[in-house]
Amino acid sequence: MTSTELETKHVDSQQSSMRWWALVVLSAAQLMVVLDATVITIALPYAQRDLGISDGDKQWALTAYTLIFGGLLLLGGRMADYLGRRRIFLVGLVGFAAASALAGLAQTGPQLFLGRGLQGAFAALLAPAALSLLSVIFTDVQERARAFAVFAGITAGGIAFGLIVGGALTEFASWRWTLLMNTPIALIAVVGAVAVIARDIPVPRTGGYDLPGAVTVTFGLVAIVYGFSRAAEHGWLAGSTLGLLGAGFALLIAFVAIEARSANPLLPLRIPGEINRGGALLAALLIPIAMFAMFLFLSFYYQNTLGYSPLKAGIAFLPFPVGIGIAAAVTSSLMPKFGPRPLMVVGALLGVVGLLWLAQLSYGDGYAFSVLPAQLVMALGMGPLFVGMQAVALHQVDAEDSGVASALLNAAQQVGGAVGTALLTTLSVQAAKNYVTDNPAVDHLVERASIYSYDVAFYIGAGFFLAAAVVIAVMIRDKPENLIEGDEHAAAIPVAV
Repeated sequence: MTSTELETKHVDSQQSSMRWWALVVLSAAQLMVVLDATVITIALPYAQRDLGISDGDKQWALTAYTLIFGGLLLLGGRMADYLGRRRIFLVGLVGFAAASALAGLAQTGPQLFLGRGLQGAFAALLAPAALSLLSVIFTDVQERARAFAVFAGITAGGIAFGLIVGGALTEFASWRWTLLMNTPIALIAVVGAVAVIARDIPVPRTGGYDLPGAVTVTFGLVAIVYGFSRAAEHGWLAGSTLGLLGAGFALLIAFVAIEARSANPLLPLRIPGEINRGGALLAALLIPIAMFAMFLFLSFYYQNTLGYSPLKAGIAFLPFPVGIGIAAAVTSSLMPKFGPRPLMVVGALLGVVGLLWLAQLSYGDGYAFSVLPAQLVMALGMGPLFVGMQAVALHQVDAEDSGVASALLNAAQQVGGAVGTALLTTLSVQAAKNYVTDNPAVDHLVERASIYSYDVAFYIGAGFFLAAAVVIAVMIRDKPENLIEGDEHAAAIPVAV
């Protein structure tokens, strides 16, 4: 081997090593974004007491984050394409660090809500930039599958991990650290990104930023997410709920019309219009609805029925991210051979089995035999689902559109989560009322009614998993060789050496 060949091999080895360090940095950022959707959930009663927040206003500690995050995602993704993914990623990290400090050090309720809203705004820059960087840094099909497996495991398991971290910090430190912990992590990630991710070349722009499209989609997504949040509290037929949902859908229809006519669209309609990507995006909308059936109502079951402390309730979810990690690793080795469709269908059907298992919960059941096995079955299904969704949603997307495609995937998941929370909460509350009416003389009526309402939510969640399985089977048609061909569409971004 000549000296030139040895030097080339050494450089390639360095590049490969740095790619995996880049994955560490991108994964840390993604974990912060996912954690912050749930990490304050258990801490919220303590923050409410310390800051004097009313019961009517406490929802804004959660809603301010999800509203702004969901509403600005598409704009954030397109900014990553036009201004540079690495640059927007760094701006998002610095802004997220500052916003987390503001929220964690808040002395009043409005300061906390402002900090949470700013976290959502900078998360809308971080999330699509991180996923688009991942898609263009890893172009080898085997490496890309492994990288997506790591990212998918963090995305799917981060919700459960957020409950664990939130419970531990609240119990042993302070609710403020559920927010303040982001600041040092984000600043360390800034240093890591500068060290291992090279500057990318922004997409040349021939026109403006499509401001009409940006305004309509941002306000449309905000209205829909907020409308579903209001539905959980005020009911589906409340004037405010119907008004928000109607306005949101009208704005999204206007957005599609604008994009179809725009010379420089915020979201080229060819991205969701391709059948494989359309299937992945529809699955990304349905699966969070089903997942929230598990997270939301098992959280209630652990604390209200089994009497677990916040920390113990968080730890009870630990098998879920562990199972996802194992399943995602297996999926990464199988996907280049079998393609995404069969693995994702199996994952969705495992989700159906897991939720049907949970739906058999009755009064007097315990964790080890009634909950843990079902949770593990679901976790094994989530691995292939999230790895496949991310791979297919970004497969054969031109490099100049990877930011907005990543944002669209995130937006679908955000809307799905909002729909799941509102829909399942409303239906479970009604189920509990019906149980009390139909069984007034039964012993332990309140506990039994609660468990019955959870079972109803689990059955409904299983239906959404089944719908996702049908969508995947019909719409996702990519074969392993197509995944390899898709790498030609991504312009690789080098990593620093």
